[in-house]
Amino acid sequence: MPKVYFIDVTNRDGVQTARLGLSKLEKTMINVYLSEMGVFQSEFGFPTTRHESLYLQANLELAKMGVLQPIRLEGWIRATVGDVETAFSLVPDIKHLNLSISTSDQMLSSKLKKGREDITKMMIDAVEAARAHGAESIGVNAEDASRTGLEFLIKFASAAKEHGVQRFRYCDTLGYDNPFTIYETVKSLAENVGIPIEPHCHGDLGMAVANSVAAAKGAIDGGQDAYINTTINGIGERAGNADLVATVLAITKSKGFAEKYELGAPIDLTKAWKISKFASYAFGIPIPINHPGVGANAFAHASGIHADGVLKDPENYELYGFNELGRGEPETVESGREICSGEYSGIAGFRHIMGQMEVSFKDADEAREVLELERYANVEAQKPLVEDELLFIAKYPQIARKLLTLTPLE
Repeated sequence: MPKVYFIDVTNRDGVQTARLGLSKLEKTMINVYLSEMGVFQSEFGFPTTRHESLYLQANLELAKMGVLQPIRLEGWIRATVGDVETAFSLVPDIKHLNLSISTSDQMLSSKLKKGREDITKMMIDAVEAARAHGAESIGVNAEDASRTGLEFLIKFASAAKEHGVQRFRYCDTLGYDNPFTIYETVKSLAENVGIPIEPHCHGDLGMAVANSVAAAKGAIDGGQDAYINTTINGIGERAGNADLVATVLAITKSKGFAEKYELGAPIDLTKAWKISKFASYAFGIPIPINHPGVGANAFAHASGIHADGVLKDPENYELYGFNELGRGEPETVESGREICSGEYSGIAGFRHIMGQMEVSFKDADEAREVLELERYANVEAQKPLVEDELLFIAKYPQIARKLLTLTPLE
C-alpha cells in the first residue's frame, strides 16, 4: 500500500511571504526541529541565491555530521539549465532538487511567453543537467497545475518520469482547487503517469489542508505515494499554505483516514508545540487562538456543558490530547531582573545566560568566540535568541560562523 510522507517548505515558500523572513540560524533551527519531528524532507532554500549558499552548505555539513538526520535537504530552483549550473556552482554538495516551471495556459501566455512544447523541453534539459551533476533525487513542479489541462499535465509528468524524475509536484498555486477536483485530478495523474505525487496547496479559498488530504487520498488510490507539502503554522504567500500540524492531525485523526492510509514514517507530534512556537517567534506572527492543536484555545473550555463533559472524560470534547502535541508543561515568564542576549552583550551577561543553561567554557577565549557569534546572530535576527539557538552556537561554533557570514557581490 502506498504511504503518506511530509515535505515541509517553510524555508522556501514560508520565507517568500511578503513582509516576513527568517535569519539563516532560524532557518537552520527549523530544519533541526523538522528532523526531530520525523518530517521526510525540508525544502531548505534556494541554491541559486548567493546569500543562501553558505547557509545551505552549512546545513549539508550538519547532515554529514548526523545532526540533520534522517531528514533530507532539498533545494528549489527554476527548471532551467542555467539554474542547475548555478546551483551546483554555489552549492556543489547538494543532492536533492525540485525543478519548477509554470504549466497553465494563463502563465505560459502572460508570464513565460512560451508554448507547451517549449516548457517541456526546458524541463527535460534541466532534469538531464541535474542528473549529469550527480543529483540523487529530482522532483518536477508544475506551477499552477490546478489551472492546467489534465491531458497536458499527464503528458508533462510522463516526460519528467521518462527522464528519471522521482516525484511530480502538483501545485495548487492559487488555492483554486477543492477536495473533489483535486482528488480526481491527482488520482488520474497517479494512475496514468505512475509516479509519486506531491500535493502543494495554498489557502486562498481556505481549503489548503482539506485539499492536501484529498490529494493524498487521490495519489494513494491511484497507486502512488503522496508527499504532502506543508509550512509551519501555515505561513506562506498570500493566504498561506497547508499547515504542518493541522495536516498531520487530519491525516492521523480524521474519521476513517488513518485506518486506510498510513504514514510512510512516524511523525512525532509531541514536537508540534515547540516547532510552532519557535516559528511564531522567529517570524513574529502570533499563532491564531483557534489554530488546530497549538492555538491558545485548542484545549480551552468555558461552556458549562463542555467543561462538565471534558472533566468527566476528555474524549467527550477533545479529539486528541494536549500531551500528544507536546503541551501541558507550565511556562514561566520572568517578572524581575532579566539578562537578555543581544548584539551589544558583554562577557559577564553572556556567561550569566549560558550558566543558567549549565553551559561552561574551557577558557575565556572560547567564551569570547561564542559571544561574538551570538552578537552577530542577534544583528541578523534583531531579537533575543532563544535557548536552543544559544546552545546550537555554543555546540557548533564553526557551523554558526558559516551561517552568519554573508559575502556581497563585488
